[in-house]
Amino acid sequence: MDDADAFAAEVVPLLRQEVAALHRGDLGPRLALWSRADPITLFGAWLTGRGWSEIGPAFHRLAATFRGSGGVEYEVLSAGASGELGYVVGIERSTTVIGEREATYALRVTTLFRREDGAWKVIHRHADPFEPAAAEALGPAAGSIADP
Repeated sequence: MDDADAFAAEVVPLLRQEVAALHRGDLGPRLALWSRADPITLFGAWLTGRGWSEIGPAFHRLAATFRGSGGVEYEVLSAGASGELGYVVGIERSTTVIGEREATYALRVTTLFRREDGAWKVIHRHADPFEPAAAEALGPAAGSIADP
């Protein structure tokens, strides 16, 4: 197994777990995976932020939107690591309950990692709808949490 395969084998299961947990309203895995050290950025499908003072509250607002996870699939398109930095580019397919309705959607996701104290920590996430159906599935909820 080369470095890129070892990196992906370590972090992709964590990405799947943290999204499924978030959809159940459990922020623990996401909070554990993210760095608190600047620079960190979030260009989410709904929310954006820079620095933990913006990103932490955004995650709390996001978790409050979901009511359950019907499953998460993570299709890795590319992954790699060199030194203290790594990345995963993929398609994140989710089924969840948003408010009172079930939604199935796919996001294009790019996640950047930095090694901190021997562990990979997320320092940037960029996600956007992969297909028009995803934008429609997320649309009504996006307005409710994107505005403070």
